[in-house]
Amino acid sequence: MTVEQVLTQLESLGSEKVRAMNTKNGAHENQFGVKMGDIRAIANKIKSDHELGLALWDTGNIEAQLLGMLVMKPKLLSVGELDRLVHGVNYGWVADWFSSYIVKEHPQKEELREVWMESDYPWAARAGWSLTAGRVTRNPEGIDVPGLLDRIESEMPIAPAPVQWTMNTTLAQIGINFPELRARALAIGEKLGIYRDYPVSKGCTSPFAPIWINEMVNRQTK
Repeated sequence: MTVEQVLTQLESLGSEKVRAMNTKNGAHENQFGVKMGDIRAIANKIKSDHELGLALWDTGNIEAQLLGMLVMKPKLLSVGELDRLVHGVNYGWVADWFSSYIVKEHPQKEELREVWMESDYPWAARAGWSLTAGRVTRNPEGIDVPGLLDRIESEMPIAPAPVQWTMNTTLAQIGINFPELRARALAIGEKLGIYRDYPVSKGCTSPFAPIWINEMVNRQTK
């Protein structure tokens, strides 16, 4: 399939209801409003096409970028290409898929983690903190975890909203996985109050760090 053919198919699957929902969640205008299931169905037909995936990404269209990530091969991307791609992210759902499907699968992701954490581009910084949250959870050796708490305490209140989200994830994961630092993580969460009043669906855990930490720790002890 060509880029034009894919865009035509995506546009035909667009829904005003989905567009409105995306817009409410912060999406920009370059979108069709396609359901995630329809995007995945197209990806299953294409299977793998790295060059098409890159070309879809470069359109800047939300659904095209999501589809592009499902058909490109992350390990073929150079560090420079990864950095270029992250600077094309400007919507939360795209950011989350980029972290899950592209960056986490890349063998050189650690080279960019600290660079992105210092980036002035919010979505790159978000990706850097997302990688850091993963390191804290699964492979914290070599990371100055108390130093991360210092940064979170001083930087999170003034960080752009996209960055706050993954900084907060890092804070919660420190509290969950480091009992000796839990009291400090809880105190930082209470002091900052970020996401204290965040609306959540019934049965879901609040992203407010103290609630999140305590809920996960309680589950571990049952």
